[in-house]
Amino acid sequence: MIYYFTGQPGAGKTTLAELLYDDGYIHIDGDDIRNIFNNKDYSEEGRKLNIRRAHDIAQFMDSKGFPVIISLVSPFRELRDELKSKTDVVEIYVHTTDTRGREHYHVSTYEPPIENFIDVDTSNEDVLKTWSKLQKKI
Repeated sequence: MIYYFTGQPGAGKTTLAELLYDDGYIHIDGDDIRNIFNNKDYSEEGRKLNIRRAHDIAQFMDSKGFPVIISLVSPFRELRDELKSKTDVVEIYVHTTDTRGREHYHVSTYEPPIENFIDVDTSNEDVLKTWSKLQKKI
């Protein structure tokens, strides 16, 4: 099983993923993948390379029986859907209207999911309350 947290920077993806990680999952975070592979290219091509690497690692770990969490901005719906077509993925769309200081990293072309996903709005809400609501959905 792969739990895939996606959304704009600052929405709460990594924070929620880390709470799930505490329950024994392997966590693949976009920033970690960028650091491991030294990919600081935020162009469309660089983003797609980073996403594909994360997907490949997640699929490998999942095939070995490890529960996996991905937390990536992953703005391209097509790539997320491609992974969902290959393996068992729960897509979790995390978003907020709060200003959190990461807005300058937002991807203007981000494509929110349109089907088969869990919607998590972290606006004006304590992380533990959001986590409690999310646990009931996964």
